[in-house]
Amino acid sequence: MTDVQESGARFIKAFNAHDEDGMRALTHPNATFSAPGDVQLRGVEATGYATKWLRACPDGRLTVRNELVSGQWLVEEVLFEGTHQGPMDTQAGTLSATGKKLAIKAVMITRYESDLALETRLYFDQIDVLNQLGAMPALAAAAV
Repeated sequence: MTDVQESGARFIKAFNAHDEDGMRALTHPNATFSAPGDVQLRGVEATGYATKWLRACPDGRLTVRNELVSGQWLVEEVLFEGTHQGPMDTQAGTLSATGKKLAIKAVMITRYESDLALETRLYFDQIDVLNQLGAMPALAAAAV
């Protein structure tokens, strides 16, 4: 396992332990983080995004399905699973707990410096999240 893989594994372990301090300790002070919905965070505030998901899904956990390492970069295909039991911020507003199970496929692309996450880009399908939560309005039938 490379240093980059080990750093990624430490973050996943901290996330799954719901260890906010541990996640912060693995994040570079000058980190940048981006996610769907034009989320742009800097510094250790980047871990706040993960914390929001864990508050919305207190049983939330990540499973790494595939990894690719290239120099300082780690690409991880992950599966987030959890039960929506708390408020979740979305672009459409805050969703109250639905009690529904989530299984969200995502990709995290992270650049590490000195074993700390310096730049992270998270990609996932927001519509899939809303569909799983039952919050996606039915589309109107197309006019012919």
